[in-house]
Parts: sequence; structure tokens; C-alpha cells
Amino acid sequence: MAKAFASQGDMSEKKITFTEVGKDIWAFTAEGDPNSGVIIGDDSVMIVEAQATPRLANMVIEKVRSITDKPITHVVLTHYHAVRVLGASAFGAQQIIMSDVARGMVMERGQEDWDSEFQRFPRLFEGHESIPGLTYPTTTFSDSMTVFLGNRRVEIKQIGRAHTAGDAVVWVPDEEVMFTGDIVEYHSACYCGDGHFADWGNTLDAVKAYNPQSIAPGRGDALVGVDMVDAAIAATRDFVESTYRPAAQVAAKGGTLKDAWDAVRDVCDPKFKDFAIYEHCLPFNVARAYDEARGILHPRIWTAQRDLDMWAALQG
Repeated sequence: MAKAFASQGDMSEKKITFTEVGKDIWAFTAEGDPNSGVIIGDDSVMIVEAQATPRLANMVIEKVRSITDKPITHVVLTHYHAVRVLGASAFGAQQIIMSDVARGMVMERGQEDWDSEFQRFPRLFEGHESIPGLTYPTTTFSDSMTVFLGNRRVEIKQIGRAHTAGDAVVWVPDEEVMFTGDIVEYHSACYCGDGHFADWGNTLDAVKAYNPQSIAPGRGDALVGVDMVDAAIAATRDFVESTYRPAAQVAAKGGTLKDAWDAVRDVCDPKFKDFAIYEHCLPFNVARAYDEARGILHPRIWTAQRDLDMWAALQG
């Protein structure tokens, strides 16, 4: 391999922000690292996204304990990626919730995803020795489910494929706040390596149809207010379309993966090169866009070896 993945060299400590996005609803963000969410009910707390390791999860727990001593009873995982789920054991929650599809993806590719992400993003796995194993849900749902934290109603739904086939969103109707997972990002690149480009725009439309007043995105700052929400949805849409379109044009002409890489860079670099984790995501995004454009509708499993083979192909 001619050079390391950009993510392998990303070892700088990130500034943590803890922002209230609605009454007793908080977003834990860290400069483009995976976000987590906190929903406080009458007598218990729900966490959205568990971080990559118990050590990192404990940073979320510290923030929770700075505002409430209510027990953490639920952890919702919007999809199966290792950086989102492997810290779940730290919370000691009674229920760990995923969609049926997300659980199926843990079964199908959870270990391979863990090995792949661990290789290419070591900083996010600090304290990996404390991970007890793959995270499996205690509770799953097919389309939607409702959890009551006392009188506070929380709706967990699948509203379309985007970042993965099993994406879920978490909607808190009394404050009109949504946790979107990686369906929506803010000044951070979308990771599309397991994505569904053809569906992503419709799923963004479904997010917008809720008219959320605030969104805690998958990465990037909390989106407080409709103007910021709309800007993030528009930027996410532009990012996804700008990645897929040039790759599809190359695929239609019988071009190579390297040709697709060059074409996507020509379109995306001027607009997105300053986004967090842009270089980290780009090779995986191009590979998935190129696959989907050639009719590979079910994303291929990333393994540590496939990562290296793909990266080598892009260096030629």
C-alpha cells in the first residue's frame, strides 16, 4: 500500500460539545466523530448511539451524570456500524434496540465491519480491550416502535434506506427533535461505503416531512432551528448526489474504479474537501457508488483485506 488511509493518521483529540436541542434532549458531538444523543424522561434516560468502545461511552455517561442521576434504561442503535455500537455494554441498559434489518447486518457482517473499522480508524477504538464482543440488540422492530419514558413518548422508525439498509431514526414528538444517525450530517462527509444512493434522497425527504425543529445528526454540530436543519439536509443531499453522479457516468462508459475516483474528486473536492472525515470516507464512497451504478444493489461486505485491495487500486 503506497500510503496509509487518511483515518489512520487522524490521532488528534477532538473537542466535545454537549448541546441541549430540546427540553431534556441533548446531543453529544466531537468535531466529526460519531455523535450520541441523550433523551431524559420522567424517571429514566435513553441513549442514542453507543460509541465505539466502553471507554468512549463513559465520556457520554459523564455528560449524562452532569445533568441527571436518572438510570439509563434504553440504548437505541440507528445502525450496525462498529463505531456506533461496540460501547453499548458501558451503559448497563435494560434494552438495546435496533431494527430487524440492522440486527441481520450484525449477523451477516458485524465482525468483518469491526475488523475493517479497527484497521482504518484506530483512534476511535481507544480502549478496545474493554469491548466484550459484538453488540446484539435485546429488542428489535420491523417498521416502528414506541417507547415511553414515563409520559415522554419516543418513536423509533425506519423511514428509508440511506447510510445502510437498516437505518432508524428517533423522533421525540413533544419537542419535535429527531436523531437521524448518519442519514444526515453537518459539515462532515457522509460515509457511503454501505449506502443506498438511489434511496438516500427519498429518505431525506421523509426526514424533512416531520418538520423537525432540531436534529442531532450522525456527525457534526447539533442542528438547532429550522434554518440549520434545512441547510444540513440540503448539504447532505448535495454530497450524496455529487458522489454518485460522476461515478455512475464512469461506470456507464465502462471505466475503472480509478477513473470513478478521479471523476468524483473533480466534482466533490471543490465543495467538500474541508468537511470532517472527507478523505477518510472518499475511497469507500467511490467504491460503493461505482458498485451500485454497475447493478450491485446489496453492498458488498468490507473486510480488512478488501479495504487494502481497494486502496491499492486507487493508488495506481
